[in-house]
Amino acid sequence: MDALAQSGLLSPDTLPLLLLTAGLLLSMAEALAPGANFIVVGIALIGAGLGGLILSSVVAGAALVALMAFLTLAFGAAAFYGYHEFDLYGGKGQQQTSDSDSLKGKTGTVTERVTPTGGEVKLAGGGFNPHYSARSMEGEIDEGEEVMVVDPGGGNVVTVESMGYVEDDIDRELAADRARKAAASEAEETDADAETELDRE
Repeated sequence: MDALAQSGLLSPDTLPLLLLTAGLLLSMAEALAPGANFIVVGIALIGAGLGGLILSSVVAGAALVALMAFLTLAFGAAAFYGYHEFDLYGGKGQQQTSDSDSLKGKTGTVTERVTPTGGEVKLAGGGFNPHYSARSMEGEIDEGEEVMVVDPGGGNVVTVESMGYVEDDIDRELAADRARKAAASEAEETDADAETELDRE
């Protein structure tokens, strides 16, 4: 560290250039890995570096370092607020997919006919690229049909089922309740018919 200080690389005069360079590198890294991983820090460093370059003719030494630290915090807070407030990446109010298991139960539309061996679907809220390779449990699902993910399959190839075939616990319970009511009303009709015949005799 002393060698860097003696070489003048970390002097208050070169610090704005170092901050500006680091900010530009982080901003370029954001282009390679989008998702606001680096952009907030990159903007903070670029702002502090530019501010330091502009103010280096007026302020020098430790005061310049303190001013650049304040500018880093100010630009960082502004970038963070702007990122969250203006929704630059278009995902505000949506949960992001954290792993393949979170795809289970998601719905979408078939974009290329899905068979047991292949196809493609577009999932609602499916992340940066909502198009997934898909296969069906059995049969074919035509293009444009609504589907639900029944097995995320590690996220590479999802297994889907047509919404017409998907039956959850509530649907099964409702069907069982309808069957019980139908059986009860049929039993009442049989009892009423039997009583009517007894009355006739």
